[in-house]
Amino acid sequence: MSVAIPTTAWAAPAVNEHPSRPVADPSVELVIETREPLQDGELFGESGAYERLRGHVLGELDPDAPANAGIVDLDKAPVNDDGMVEYSVDIEIHKPVDADKGNGTLLYEAVNRGRQLMLGSVNGADSLLYEEGFTVVWTGWQGDIPGTETTLVGDFPIATDAGEPIVELVRAEFVDQGTGTWTGDLPYPAATLDRAVTGLSVRERESDPRRPIESWRYLDDRRIEVTSPGEPYSSGAIFEFIYPAKDPIVLGMGFAATRDINSYLRSGDRDSAGNPNPLGVGSIDDTIALGISQSGRFLRDFVYQGFNEDIAGSRVFDGVMPIIAGSRKIWLNDRFAQVGWWSKQHEQHLQEGDQFPFAYGTVRDPLTGREDGILDDCTETDTCPKVVHVDGEYELWGARGSLLVTDGDPAGPRDLEQPAAVRLYLVAGTPHGGADRILPETEDRGICQQVNSPLGNSAVVRALLLRLDGWVAEGVEPPASRYGSVDGRLLVPAGQESTGFPEIPGVTYNGLYNHLAVTDYDAVPPITGAEYGVLVPRVDEDGNALAGIRLPAIEAPLATYTGWNLRAAGHAEGEMCPGAGSFIPLPETRSQRLDTGDPRTSITERYRNYADYVHQFSRAADALVADGHLRPEDAATMVAEADALRLVP
Repeated sequence: MSVAIPTTAWAAPAVNEHPSRPVADPSVELVIETREPLQDGELFGESGAYERLRGHVLGELDPDAPANAGIVDLDKAPVNDDGMVEYSVDIEIHKPVDADKGNGTLLYEAVNRGRQLMLGSVNGADSLLYEEGFTVVWTGWQGDIPGTETTLVGDFPIATDAGEPIVELVRAEFVDQGTGTWTGDLPYPAATLDRAVTGLSVRERESDPRRPIESWRYLDDRRIEVTSPGEPYSSGAIFEFIYPAKDPIVLGMGFAATRDINSYLRSGDRDSAGNPNPLGVGSIDDTIALGISQSGRFLRDFVYQGFNEDIAGSRVFDGVMPIIAGSRKIWLNDRFAQVGWWSKQHEQHLQEGDQFPFAYGTVRDPLTGREDGILDDCTETDTCPKVVHVDGEYELWGARGSLLVTDGDPAGPRDLEQPAAVRLYLVAGTPHGGADRILPETEDRGICQQVNSPLGNSAVVRALLLRLDGWVAEGVEPPASRYGSVDGRLLVPAGQESTGFPEIPGVTYNGLYNHLAVTDYDAVPPITGAEYGVLVPRVDEDGNALAGIRLPAIEAPLATYTGWNLRAAGHAEGEMCPGAGSFIPLPETRSQRLDTGDPRTSITERYRNYADYVHQFSRAADALVADGHLRPEDAATMVAEADALRLVP
C-alpha cells in the first residue's frame, strides 16, 4: 500500500546539543509516598514481618553518556538546564522489616503492562517469596499506557525535531473486532485527519492479499470507527490501518530506568536528593530479575541491548528468569514502538521484536549470514547474568521456541550448544500461561475449537526460581536444560505424520506453520521473506508432548493437553487461537473408545481403579521433585488435587 505524506514530514532531524560531561552515578531520586505493614504485619517464617513501600522515582539520563548511546531518540528529547533528560516511573518495594532476616537477594519483577503478575503466579497462597526472604521490587518501564492505582508505569518524554513534531507512517492492526461497527484505538496521535494520506485494508489471514476498504472515519486523532465489510470476512479478520502519526515517546528510556534504579538499590548509599537507600546499605548481595510473557521478552532485550551493564561498568542482575517469552524480544527501543503487541501466527504477525537473534549463544542466521546472540554484548563486558528460561508448549507453536535450541536452518535445523550460564526448560502441554489445574474450570471454548488446556507452569517456576537463587548466591547449579532437541528426536517438523499426533475424533490437527522472517521492518507494512526451520514437539500415543518437563497430569493423563488450539468457525477458522492450548478428554471406557474410533487408551483401561490413578500421578510428581523441577510442597498440592477428583472408577 502506498500512502503519500507531505514532504515537510520528512525534514532532516535536528539533534539537541549541550556540553558533554563525564559519566556520573545514576541520577535517581526515590520518593516514597506510602509505607505500611505488608498484609497487616503478618509474620513470614524466619523472614518475619514485611513492609510495603510505594511511590515514584525521578530520574535523569545523560544523552552524551556512552551507556545511553543506544537509546533511540534520546538525543531528540527535551533536556533540563543541566542538559539531562528527565523521567518518572512508579515503584513498589516489599522488604523484610529487619533486613538481617532477608536472604540478601533483590528479586525484581519487570511488570507486564504495568501489572504485578508474580504475586499470584509465583508467590502463591503460601507467600513463597516472603517465606524465603526475598526483597521484592517492581518499577514501571512502559511509557505508552496510562497509570492506575494498581499499575506501575513510566512517564517518558516525546521526541521532536528541534521542537517540531516528528511524523512518520505507523501501522496499527485490529483483530477480533466482530462483524459490525467498532472503534479502534490508535497507538499514536494522527498527524492529520486527512483521509487522503491514510489507508485501511482487511484480510482474512496473514498470508492473504490486503483489500482496501473505505468504510471508516476518524472519531478524533486517537480513534477510528470502522464498519466491517461482511462476507467473506469473519470476526477474526485482520484490519490494518496505515496513517501518518506524530509524537513518538522515547520508550527505550524504560531500559535505562530499570538499569539505574536497580543498580542504585543494590549498592547505592543515598539517592540524588540525599535520601538514604530504603533497602539499607549492605543488605543486598545478589540480584535476580523475573519477567512473565511481555516482561520476559523485555528482560531478553534488556540483556541483548547491553543494559545489564550499569553506567559504572558493573553487572545489574546476576540472574534473569524470562518466562513464556519464547524466542522473542520486545518492540520497545524504537521510534513509534508499540510495546503491547506480541507476534502470533495470526495476529500481529509482523510485529517487531520477533527477529534474529533468538538464541542466547552466538548463532549464524541461516537466512542472512549474520552472527549474533542474546548474550554477545554482555559477554564482551563480562556483565552477563545466569539465565533460567522457562517456556510453555505454546511458545514452540506460537513463539518459535525451537530457535532457542536450534539454528533454524530451513534445510534442516541443527541443535545448538548452550552457554554454560544458560538453562532452558519447556513445560509440556501448557498454553501461554495456564491455570495450574488438571481439569478446566469451564467448557467455554471462546473463539477456539477446543477447550483451553488448564495446565500451567507456576509450580515449575517456583522450584526453578529457588534453584536460580542458589546458582547465583552459592554457585549450586540448577538441573540440566530440558527443552527438547533434534538429535534426541523430541523436536520435529510440524506435520501430523512427523509429530505422531493421533487421529482424534472431532479434532482438527494444527499442521500449519508460517512464521515468516521479516526482511524489512522499515517498510510499512513490513516485507517478509523466507521461513526459518521451526520445530515442534513429537508426541506420545495420547498426543501429549514428549519434550520438556512432563507434569504429573501428562504422565498420568485424563486428557490430551497441547500447546496449540485452532480458531473456530466465524473467527478466521483454522488459524492458531492466540495463546491457547487444547484440552481433549480421553474416552472414559473401552466401549466409548470403540464407538467413536478414538485411538487413545480409555481411562478405565488405563487405570485399575481410583487408587491406581492417584498412585501413578503421585509417582510422576515424586520424579519431578527428585529432578529438581518441583518443590515437595507443590508436588503434594498437585497430588491432593488429583486425589480430590475421584473421577476414576
